[in-house]
Amino acid sequence: MRLSGMNFNVNLGDIMVQVDTASLTITDNSAVSQTGGVPDGAVDGDVSASGELNVNASNFKLISAAAKSAGSWRAMPNFDIMFYGKTSQDEVKVEAFGCRIKLSDILDIDKKGGSASMFKIPFDVTAPDFVHIDGVPYLRPDEIENIVQ
Repeated sequence: MRLSGMNFNVNLGDIMVQVDTASLTITDNSAVSQTGGVPDGAVDGDVSASGELNVNASNFKLISAAAKSAGSWRAMPNFDIMFYGKTSQDEVKVEAFGCRIKLSDILDIDKKGGSASMFKIPFDVTAPDFVHIDGVPYLRPDEIENIVQ
């Protein structure tokens, strides 16, 4: 059996949530260096990562309880998000470190019904550990060695 979205578990810190959809995008602004308009190597650029979780009301309530415990949504400490999927053939683990969530679409009411209310939770990756894919860091160790948090 191949890996699909149904095979993934998502942990926000120590809270396991069921997501309807989830995304994580890395932006790497590395570029080709040039001399006289001719490529002659590459230069590192800045990196960032962000994503979005879409959850139903019961899973939103789990996250809301953590916000309440922190005193407010914006008072929530940054946490790591782990996406883990496994089947008999495939396995993948993606970790995003120091994630700071924001709220986006918290109400989308349709009186016709027919679908569950969804809550959109965007997040940004803020820690130097950045993103690991199957235990392999995206950034080189020398890129983060002098960053103090």
